[in-house]
Amino acid sequence: MASSAVSASAAFISSNPKTLFSPKSLSSSSALFIPNSPNALRKPLRTSFSPSFPLNSRSHSSLRTSFTVNASSELPLVGNTAPDFEAEAVFDQEFIKVKLSEYIGKKYVILFFYPLDFTFVCPTEITAFSDRHAEFEELNTEILGVSVDSVFSHLAWVQTDRKSGGLGDLKYPLISDVTKSISKSYGVLIPDQGIALRGLFIIDKEGVIQHSTINNLAIGRSVDETKRTLQALQYVQENPDEVCPAGWKPGEKSMKPDPKLSKEYFAAV
Repeated sequence: MASSAVSASAAFISSNPKTLFSPKSLSSSSALFIPNSPNALRKPLRTSFSPSFPLNSRSHSSLRTSFTVNASSELPLVGNTAPDFEAEAVFDQEFIKVKLSEYIGKKYVILFFYPLDFTFVCPTEITAFSDRHAEFEELNTEILGVSVDSVFSHLAWVQTDRKSGGLGDLKYPLISDVTKSISKSYGVLIPDQGIALRGLFIIDKEGVIQHSTINNLAIGRSVDETKRTLQALQYVQENPDEVCPAGWKPGEKSMKPDPKLSKEYFAAV
């Protein structure tokens, strides 16, 4: 069953010149297709939000204790509740069900999308997150990978050795989005190709999207930066009267979001 799924995927890719690689071979001359304007592939986002602090207020304490905004949109922008889903996945070489809402109140979630199984940049990202899964476990965070491939294709890829372009055993589930509904709900689907951009979302324990990045097809993501952003998010949620400056890492000096108190940070750096 798995081999037929892979063959079907190969046939699809070979018949579509706008896929991730040249249909003739997987050689170094293969070329990624990158949309000239990904923004042109989706409708403009119209987001309205209301700051949770009074903009004209002179109350520094009010500003310090609520330095966040809650977005209001039908799309899953930062500040909105993450769209829930339930889908089949492969984990520990078995088929399981994954439901995002089951993590609410329990764990943070790193949800990342990748274009297709058996490609090039994708396995480097997927295995990199798996190799460092324990570091995210220590931060009470689960990792979930998603693509439009079937669970049979996922299983075949997991059962393929890394030295042959496979994944080997992974420490987290790979979710199947064959209906493309999850990719669409998170705004990462490329409509004319039927695959997802490299979108990554950090969802907090309340189910709110607190961070997102979306890379084009040829650009891999950084596990280090994902972890750093997660740590900064957890820090400001535990310390709501503080914010994290550029490049902040645990143990470094944070900042008070106040015209006077922020000078303490600037004077120290």
